[in-house]
Amino acid sequence: MYTDTERCVRAVQSKDARFDGWFFTAVLTTGIYCRPSCPAVPPKPANMVFHPSAAACQQAGFRACKRCRPDTSPGSPEWNQRADAVARAMRLIADGTVDREGVPGLAARLGYSTRQIERQLVAELGAGPLALARAQRAQTARLLIETTTLPMADIAFAAGFSSVRTFNDTVREVYALSPTELRARSRARPGAAGDPAPGAVSLRLPLRTPFTPDNVFGHLAATAVPGVEEWRDGAYRRTLDLPHGPGIATLTPAPDHIGCRLALTDLRDLTLAISRCRRLLDLDADPVAVDERLAADPVLAPLVAKAPGRRVPRTVDAAEFAVRAVLGQQDSTA
Repeated sequence: MYTDTERCVRAVQSKDARFDGWFFTAVLTTGIYCRPSCPAVPPKPANMVFHPSAAACQQAGFRACKRCRPDTSPGSPEWNQRADAVARAMRLIADGTVDREGVPGLAARLGYSTRQIERQLVAELGAGPLALARAQRAQTARLLIETTTLPMADIAFAAGFSSVRTFNDTVREVYALSPTELRARSRARPGAAGDPAPGAVSLRLPLRTPFTPDNVFGHLAATAVPGVEEWRDGAYRRTLDLPHGPGIATLTPAPDHIGCRLALTDLRDLTLAISRCRRLLDLDADPVAVDERLAADPVLAPLVAKAPGRRVPRTVDAAEFAVRAVLGQQDSTA
C-alpha cells in the first residue's frame, strides 16, 4: 500500500487508525516517522515519504515519533493471511528466530538461501532480516525500560542485544533518547510505574477497532483445558511453552486494547510471548475489511451489525492446536 502515495496522504490527513501498521510516514523536514493516525498536525504532502516498515524508516535515518509511538502500532494483517516466503519470514522474525538462530537459521527454516531471503524482504519491506530484527529488539527494549525496574544491562540482554553499548546506541538512534532518559520520560506520565515482580511485565497489546471480545474470549473460556487455561476475574490465563522456560500470560479485554501481564522464567522470551498472545487473539486483523465482506451476505449482515469486529481465535502452539483439532473431530467442545 505504501506505493500508493495519494491513498497514503488521505489516510494521514484523516488520521485513520485503520492503516496503522500497514505503512509508516517519514517526514523529511523533521527526520521522524509516524503512524498514519499520529495526532500531530499532518505535514505537507511534499514532505512525506512512505515506508512499509519501521525498520525501513530507521534504515533511512528517521527516528520514531515520541507522540504517536509508531513502534507500538498493530502489525500488518498481511503476515497472518499470506503463506509466501516473506509472510512466513515475518512471522518467524516476530517469534525471535533471528535473535536465537541468526539469518542462516531463518533461511534454513524457510528452505531458501540467506541471499534469497534478504533480497525478498528488502524488495517488499525495504529492510533485510537483520534490520527487521533490530527494530523489534528496540521495541522490546523500550517496553522493558518503561514497564520494569530492571537494570539497563539486564534489559539489553533480555531484549536480544549482544552488548550494552549496542543497546545504548540503538535506543538513542531509534528514539532520540538514551535508555535512562526514556525511563525518566515514562515515569513522568500519569499512572506509569514499573512492575516490582521479577520476571513479570505488564503492557497493552494494541489492536484495530472495532473489537468484540465476547466471541474470542468466550470460545477460549469454553474450550479451556484444566491446568493449562482458565477464565478468572474477567481475564483469560494460560501457560506458555517458551524456549527458555515456561511462562504464564494473563489477558484482559478492553475496548481499544488487550491488557497483558506476562510472568516469564526468562525475559529473553518476552518478544516471543507477545507474538504468541497477539496471534492467539488475532489482534493484527483488519476488522473493517472483514466486516465489509461478511456484511455483503444478507444473512450475516444483521449479525455483523450487532457485533462488529469479531476475531478468529488462533493458537500459541502449533502442536497443541493439531491435537485439539484431532480430538475435536471425535468429541464435543464440552
